[in-house]
Amino acid sequence: MPSSPKSPPLGSLALQAPSLTPQIVHVSPSTCHDLSLFKGMPTIIFWPNHACSASDDDDPRSRRHDPTELMKEYRKLDDAITMRLNRTTAQFRDRDRLGMGGKGSVQDQACAYLWKELVENWKRRTDVIEYCVGVVDQSMEQKRQALGESAGDPTAQRKIQGALFADEVKRNQVRNELSVEKIVRQRSFDAFSSRCRYFEPPLSDIDARKWWDAAQSRR
Repeated sequence: MPSSPKSPPLGSLALQAPSLTPQIVHVSPSTCHDLSLFKGMPTIIFWPNHACSASDDDDPRSRRHDPTELMKEYRKLDDAITMRLNRTTAQFRDRDRLGMGGKGSVQDQACAYLWKELVENWKRRTDVIEYCVGVVDQSMEQKRQALGESAGDPTAQRKIQGALFADEVKRNQVRNELSVEKIVRQRSFDAFSSRCRYFEPPLSDIDARKWWDAAQSRR
């Protein structure tokens, strides 16, 4: 039997997106199977496979939403690059006036900060998608095994085949998010590069360079 997919290590990481009412989102196998919520509820924080306490369940902000909702909320950062860069630049300019500036120009610091935010969001979104693909793949494999074990029961086989088809639809829908994600990342990278023309992540930051090189080569 295939091992269970490992939950994306999102923990208490918070999305840097405009929202006054952040909600807790529980990313679990049941989340990945819920296609009815692939719409766009505002969600902010991931708690994968979090064991809910009574207080969690009583909190109206605590909801289980589909990963594609999470994708839409995460993409808000990408959609607002110009606004966020202006805001971040102003913040670093204020720090510089107070004698708290870092290395490089205010623009360089703002670009580096925003790039870090972008990469973190890209990583989290990809983690959620790949996690859910693994969850649905495991479910499909279990149903295939059950199909073989119920060879003498036509009624059971029809039921399993229907469930297997439903899983295939889910898998295709979740995997489609990878294609959407590639388009969103490229659009974001182009917008970022138009404002931060001279920025490049340092060679020492291997992870950031990986995303940078992929975006430059349009992968």
